[in-house]
Parts: sequence; C-alpha cells; structure tokens
Amino acid sequence: MTLFVRLLLGTIAVLWLVEGTRAFLGMSKLPRLAGVTRLPDSDCPTVTVLVAARDEAAKLPQALPTLLAQDYPRYEVIAVDDRSRDATFEILEKFSQEHKNLTVIRLTELPKGWLGKPHSLSMAYREAAGDWLVFTDADVRFAPDVLRRAMGLALEKGWDHLTLFGEMDLTGFWEKTTITYFGLGFTLGVEPWQVSNPRSRRYLGIGAFQLLSRSAYEAIGTHKRLAMEIVDDMKLGKLVKLGGFRSGVASADERIRLRWYEGLGEIVRGTTKNVFAFDDYSILRVAGRALAVFAVSVLPFLAFALSSGLTRLLAAVAVIAAITMHAWSARRSRVSWLYGFTHPIGACILCYMLVRATTITLWRGGVVWRDTFYPLKELRRGLV
Repeated sequence: MTLFVRLLLGTIAVLWLVEGTRAFLGMSKLPRLAGVTRLPDSDCPTVTVLVAARDEAAKLPQALPTLLAQDYPRYEVIAVDDRSRDATFEILEKFSQEHKNLTVIRLTELPKGWLGKPHSLSMAYREAAGDWLVFTDADVRFAPDVLRRAMGLALEKGWDHLTLFGEMDLTGFWEKTTITYFGLGFTLGVEPWQVSNPRSRRYLGIGAFQLLSRSAYEAIGTHKRLAMEIVDDMKLGKLVKLGGFRSGVASADERIRLRWYEGLGEIVRGTTKNVFAFDDYSILRVAGRALAVFAVSVLPFLAFALSSGLTRLLAAVAVIAAITMHAWSARRSRVSWLYGFTHPIGACILCYMLVRATTITLWRGGVVWRDTFYPLKELRRGLV
C-alpha cells in the first residue's frame, strides 16, 4: 500500500511539474492586444457586434456604453432582449434612440428546439450586415480600442476566429479562491496555446469575446448547429476547428472586463447548468473529472499532513508545485499570489459543484436556463 501511495504521489508531482511548465511557457506565447498595432481606418472591414440579453438591467447601463464607444470606423451593435422580465428592453430602447449604430430586437417567445441564448444570437445574425461578427455577453465591458486591435490581430495572423481572455472583477475570499482555481484548471485542461495549431484538436471559445468571419460562421452552420448547446461559446470554437478554419486565442488583459457572479453561492447556482454540460452529460466523464481533481489537488495536501519520510517528501513536491501554479493563476487574475495557498479549498469547491450539478440535472431530468426547462434527452441529442 505504501509503495502504491508513493508511486501515485510521485506521478502527481511529475504531472504538476511537467504540465505546469508547459502551461507557463504556452500561455506566455499568447499574443496580447496591448502589443497589436492599431488597424488603420482604411483596412477595417465591417463588423457587427451581437449581444443576447436576459434580465440584464443591473449590468447593461455599465456594459452597453462601452460597446457603443468603440474607436472603429464601420461597425454596428445588435442587441436582443430574450424575454426579459425586468427593464432590459427599456434600457436597450433608450440607448438605441441615442446611438444610430444600435439595433434592438425584442423576443417574446422561444421556438421549440432552441435554447434562449443561441436563438437570440441566431436572430441577431439575421439582421447583421458586417463581414465579421463579434459574439459577446450583455455584462462585458470593452475598452475603446478592442475591436480595432482584435481585428488587426486576426488579419495579421490569418485567423478566421479569435477569442479573447479578459479579466473578471473579483471580490472577497471565496470568489478569488474559486475563480483562480477554475482559471488554473481551465488553462491546464484546455491548453489555449494549442488552439492556433492546425494539427491540434484543441479548441476554445470564450463567451466574453469571439470574433468570427461571416463566411466561416455561415460555413459551419451558424448557431443553428448550436441550438441546444448549453456551452455554446466553447462549441462555437469547436465547430470552427472541425470546419477546417483557423482559430486563435489572445489576451485582452484589462481591455475586456466583466463581473461574472457575485459570491460563492451565485457561482455555484449559476454554473449548475454548465458543469455537467461541459462533460457532455456523461456520468463517467464527470466522475473521472471529480476524481482527478481530488487526486491532484487535495490528496497531496492530505498525504503531506498525515505521512512521513519519502511519502511526505513526494507529497511536498506536489504541494509546492500546485501552490506555485495556483499563485501564478492568481496573479494572472490580478489577485494576490497568497491565494495559491487556497488550492485544496478551490479543488473541494469544484468537486462539490461537479457532484451537485450532476445530481440536480439527473434528478430534474434536465436543465433550467433562463426560466425554461430543457429535458436531458433533448440536450444530449443536440450535442456538437
């Protein structure tokens, strides 16, 4: 038994050292918008920004003005109110009266066979005139030069699709602990630096910002292919890669900002629809993910506290590597590196969320999103 534990801890330590080094080197190679040359007006193709909003009255007044204040010569914004119950539509209407480049669409019904967000974006696309499309969320704030620099980067690299990492506004211990752990796990699991490699199967789509040429979007089947996809942003990136188009990832740093969820309770509840969907509603896959998270992020800490000798030494290597990588993830999120020491707490929270979301989805027999229930059978049938 002791030999098995030592082999396991040794393997975990090596994984942290190898994968941590790969992630650090890989992410350091991602382009940054700050280093992109501003595209001249004459080289700027037409762009349409598409936004789906549902009960966003609290965040729209801060986010929407930034979308309408872009330093870009030829662009439009199409915002869709998806059956909101608050003042979302009234806010959009008010802004549309003051900004000629804003078009507002109000939806009052959801057709069968569609999720609310993909349907809204599909309706926005029908009205879009741009040669390039930007998909974003109603709570995302852009710096004035985001479109110009992102478009310049995509044209420079020859990419058909560009998704950007932004920054989240994090408040309090639990938000910072949870989100910095999520960020590290996402980086290690998705490997964003591999997305631009045509030979790699890695793909990525971030809901805050996805720039896509109209021709590529139409060739992959538009959001009709994503009609029943909960994680439509990620799967849009997947369709791009499957379609043989070039995809890239860059960092916008503070040029793209958002307040995702407020507090741990809202994070847990808000991601209930996503967590099981991320594993394509596979019980085996989500169980494997939870077991892996516990093994690499909790077990070494327990072994270090409870063992001695060589076993403790191997655990210490894994612990130090895990804390170091979490501290790096925290600094990338503009959070104190000391949050690296919250690593096992973040892991336990994620394990709880995986089990909770899976249990709730199976118990309900489906997912509730935007006040609409979607049967699990239909969601599985609509997977990309």
